[in-house]
Amino acid sequence: MIARILKWLMLLQVLAVLGVAYLAMHAWGVTSPLLAVLLAVAMLLAVRALVVVRNFLESRRLGSPVPPEYQLGAMGAARLFLCELRATLWTSSWGMLRPRLHAADIITGQGLPVLLIHGYVCNRGYWTKLSGQLARAGIAHEGVDLEPINADIEAFVPQVEQAITELCTRTGSDRVILVAHSMGGLVARAWLRRHGAARVARIITIGTPHHGTALANLAAGTNARQMSRIDGAPSGWLAQLAASETAETRALITSIYSHHDNIVAPQSSAQLPGARNLAFGGIGHVALASDARVLRQLLEEITIKNEVAQPPSTPHFA
Repeated sequence: MIARILKWLMLLQVLAVLGVAYLAMHAWGVTSPLLAVLLAVAMLLAVRALVVVRNFLESRRLGSPVPPEYQLGAMGAARLFLCELRATLWTSSWGMLRPRLHAADIITGQGLPVLLIHGYVCNRGYWTKLSGQLARAGIAHEGVDLEPINADIEAFVPQVEQAITELCTRTGSDRVILVAHSMGGLVARAWLRRHGAARVARIITIGTPHHGTALANLAAGTNARQMSRIDGAPSGWLAQLAASETAETRALITSIYSHHDNIVAPQSSAQLPGARNLAFGGIGHVALASDARVLRQLLEEITIKNEVAQPPSTPHFA
């Protein structure tokens, strides 16, 4: 669904560029068609950049303090913005339009199979770069497309369950590792609450608003309401999810997050008590799954053998 929506949006952007180029030549005195098109493209990119700027400003206004060791200078802030803009443009204008993952030529048996769970208003195309690294490492993996895009998070749980069953059947493995971005981390925790830990060796969340994000208050959909913060506190759904989890459940989770996340606000919302929390700086929300530092950490977490050697004894939640 999201791929079709993005294709229509891309068509609208192309038509807008052509319209502005026509206007530039016939009303603004631009004589070169090439220059008119370049001007129109620059204006479109400026609009896209302003959206990213707005998210950074709002997330900082509503955000948590940045620890001194993660604070950025002018060059670091510029790099943060440009990398997030690039990741946003690439993901929405190419990666998610053709949501394909890389297949490993040879499955080496290095690590358990991995299921990739995307975030809000995304699809499996978000994972293209990580998928390439997993394929090169010989790690079997698959992605799930959560639909409809505005559904209750609980409605995504059966889709994850089906994807896990199919991945285990295909690989012959009795357990998987879940890697989830943003809202996908909440979907993974909701799946764990319903189905228990027997078939999961590790859950790795990336930029997940475990305690909600104030920016979700302006987004559409039941899932956005569940991710929101009300009067500075997590939504009722998030509070119930947290209350259902035990220390053993939390010990299964690794939470990777950035102190400069421009969607999760406050950024400390990505810290999950009892989980393995790994902080980064200078990385935006969309860029998290394509940043080289995060990708290295992800591969390390996926292939840590002492954390996936034995199945945990965690209770099954009805």
